[in-house]
Amino acid sequence: MKPLEVPSAGHAEVRIVAASPEVSRTVAEVLRRCFASVEQRSYPEGSEGGTRLHLTVDTTRPAEPARSWLVTSQSSEDDRKQTDEV
Repeated sequence: MKPLEVPSAGHAEVRIVAASPEVSRTVAEVLRRCFASVEQRSYPEGSEGGTRLHLTVDTTRPAEPARSWLVTSQSSEDDRKQTDEV
């Protein structure tokens, strides 16, 4: 397994796994309406015809409605800790 590459500052790598290409594209479109999108890659997933889509978004350039939501949803460090995450 190759080491995890960390995206550049202000960017996030998003992976979408869906039963069909249409579903993964729909989710990616919603993200692109909220953030500038840098690049997108799509791969087959599993033997059932699923799709894995990788999308790089630029979080330094949020669009509405993400901009107003981000301003109002700032949380404390304690709120971010999840018991089921590694």
